[in-house]
Amino acid sequence: MTGSKTSTGQVLWGAAALGLMGVVAAYPVAGPARFWANWLLWFLFLLTIAMGSLFIVALEHLVGSRWSVPLRRIPERLSTLLLPAVPMALVALGALPVLYPGTRPEAAHDPVLAGKAFWLSTPFVSTRVVLCLALWLVGVAVLTGGSLRQDRTRDPGFNVKARRFAPAFLAIFALTLTLVAFDWISALEPKWYSDIFGVYLFAGTFLAALAATAASVVYLKDRGRLEGVRPAHLYNLGAYLFAFTVFWSYIAFAQYLLMWYGDMPEEVFWYKERLAGPWLGVALLLGVVHFLIPFFALIPRDAKEDTRRLFWVAVLMLVAHVLDLYWLIFPVLGPPRLFWPELSFALFFISGGLLWVRAAMERGEDMPAGDPFLREGLEFRL
Repeated sequence: MTGSKTSTGQVLWGAAALGLMGVVAAYPVAGPARFWANWLLWFLFLLTIAMGSLFIVALEHLVGSRWSVPLRRIPERLSTLLLPAVPMALVALGALPVLYPGTRPEAAHDPVLAGKAFWLSTPFVSTRVVLCLALWLVGVAVLTGGSLRQDRTRDPGFNVKARRFAPAFLAIFALTLTLVAFDWISALEPKWYSDIFGVYLFAGTFLAALAATAASVVYLKDRGRLEGVRPAHLYNLGAYLFAFTVFWSYIAFAQYLLMWYGDMPEEVFWYKERLAGPWLGVALLLGVVHFLIPFFALIPRDAKEDTRRLFWVAVLMLVAHVLDLYWLIFPVLGPPRLFWPELSFALFFISGGLLWVRAAMERGEDMPAGDPFLREGLEFRL
């Protein structure tokens, strides 16, 4: 087992190093715009998984969930991806003058952008980003850090503290994730606006975090960890994946339908870019991998308890989340692009993210051992 872990780690480190060389070469060779689009894509991928995982933890505390207590350490560990997301976000601020028209001096002469000039300005965007990062780190410190300390102290008072903190954090989450949607994605084309774009990003964020949690649970369980996790726990995870697959699809279609029906030029141009030429194929592929395949794969009851199927559906949902972000971001560069710069960024960020998660999975107990409701969670039955 130790040799296998060492071998896997070496492969991941080698892949990350190889990807890093491509990332460094992408800026001078492929150009700043393509470099920053790729950086933005993968920064948002890791950020949304981390934020969605912290949302799951806060939601569990808020509703007093018992069945999920044995699984809670997994999203707690995944939420620590917010720590490397801090420097990634600060680096991503370099994309503002390159990809974001609202930050350029000529925006002041555009009749549409002039009214948004202060909101889209680099100083105000940077201030919002730093404030969001600080609030997220507080959430990680209270919810994840407190849970790890409870492993040692066995203090039941943490549950009370976490339950009181959860409503405030969920309000912060709703506001800051909406800011992420508008500041990092919608602002790429600031003349476009959607009232439900924040909800759209939330649907993808929560679904990606559920998928990462499900894949991690199955991975650990197959290696003899999480022994107390029963088919009933897996069924509930599969049921949530199924439900939010439908929810994401509903929000995505509702946003499109409202704009198609309204047929307002300032709205439909955004979809015209993403449903024309080669981007139509990407949109159709997104519908297949983000809805059709997981929807039909998880319909049978037994499928939600099948570890093999649940793992691969969860992995597919993570791939779909990347494709979703790609479809949202890359049209500003023109036709779809998938060559060595994109592959280098994927290799670097996926390998680096897996290395981080691999190390995080060794922190603390595999279950929140100090939680007084752990026994009740382990006894959960359908």
